[in-house]
Amino acid sequence: MNDLRFTQGVVDAGSAPAATIAEQLATMQAADAVELLNELEQNDTVGIIAEMPRDHAVLILDQPELHSAGAIIEALPDVIACELLDAMSADRVTDIFHELDAEERDRLFPGLGHETQQALAKLLRYPPHTAGSLMTTEFVSVPANWSVARTLQHIREVERSRETVYAIYVIDPENRSLLRAVALRRLIASEPEASIMTVGRDVAPVTVGPLNDQEDVARLFRKHDLLAVPVVNDGNQIIGIVTVDDVIDAMTQEMTEDTLKFGGMEALNKPYMQIGFLQMIRKRAGWLGVLFLSEMLTASAMQHFEGELEKAVVLTLFIPLIMSSGGNSGSQATSLLIRALALQELRLKDWWRVALRELPTGIVLGTFLGLIGVIRISTWQMLGLYDYGVHWHLVAATVGTALVGIVTFGSLAGSMLPFILQKIGFDPASASAPFVATLVDVTGLIIYFSIALMILSGTLL
Repeated sequence: MNDLRFTQGVVDAGSAPAATIAEQLATMQAADAVELLNELEQNDTVGIIAEMPRDHAVLILDQPELHSAGAIIEALPDVIACELLDAMSADRVTDIFHELDAEERDRLFPGLGHETQQALAKLLRYPPHTAGSLMTTEFVSVPANWSVARTLQHIREVERSRETVYAIYVIDPENRSLLRAVALRRLIASEPEASIMTVGRDVAPVTVGPLNDQEDVARLFRKHDLLAVPVVNDGNQIIGIVTVDDVIDAMTQEMTEDTLKFGGMEALNKPYMQIGFLQMIRKRAGWLGVLFLSEMLTASAMQHFEGELEKAVVLTLFIPLIMSSGGNSGSQATSLLIRALALQELRLKDWWRVALRELPTGIVLGTFLGLIGVIRISTWQMLGLYDYGVHWHLVAATVGTALVGIVTFGSLAGSMLPFILQKIGFDPASASAPFVATLVDVTGLIIYFSIALMILSGTLL
């Protein structure tokens, strides 16, 4: 293992052994220790985790921000790895098992405790990005016939093995269906001899199904200001809970994936510096290839109007201006609509309302840019900065009119693409800015030269 030194909150090269580093990191907040461990080589991190007090090592591994937790567990001795996994929250153990290949899962699974094995068997069967994949089975539930005092005593006995105790779930003692969710604060403030069913409001708790998408779960948290939501089966029996910290982690990951899609590439499943060279090429080459092939249509469009370009070379000066304006307006509309669809401010049936809104918006924005273009050409011509020829006023009219059409088309195309993609079952984020820009580039050229033919026919053309 490399020599390490811990000084002033930073882990540097030095002479301190792993045990010393582990002891010092154990005195820190888990999140701060994770930041430092993420800066080290994996072998160093494994050595420190192995030397760290078990309770603090569990806190470290329970942090989703820890890089390559699966690889760390895989590199630890089996006895230590299983001991740590048994002490971790069930949902985090599930996340780590998702990182392991089948051979490593088979190697570690027999060494886990019976309770951990049961939790894994239940959680691993749910698809990723669902409530079932986010939930933990470590929650507090009590029968409806218990008293407040008995419930509080039960919480004292089990709190160390539960992920959270700020919500207690009351179940029917006969069919085990969920009846009520009671906040710990209300429980503490109630009379000890009172029935648990008299605590809190007599309303049905907010619940989700195990196959609900994590975005729908996140919306429930925001709508109802929840700290946890119970996951129930078809019989309204609670099978787990999703806590707010897990939702935040999941949505942060999803936002990262969407951001990468906006940039025209596949989502990365590791931190940037941990992505191998070949994997980085694979992640980026696919989209770049698709976009390049799409941009070849732009060359085809220019070839179609080759004769017009030869007669009026001045038109080529404004091609970058025309293409970028249409792409920018389309990217704006796409970004607005993807956000609105993600927040459920809009639904698929609202597409026509969006089209009616974007049409006049595009016309006004296009007119605004067109006026700027006309003023620019007129100013340069009158000040003698550039000579656009005897028909410069027609060139200005061509550019101004083309901008109105292209920006309007860009706004419409950018706003409709997310609806189309969602309708056919794709992620609207796939309507990334580069994809929209490529579409508008091709159509923009066609609009530009078609308008040029109408306005300049008989003069320059």
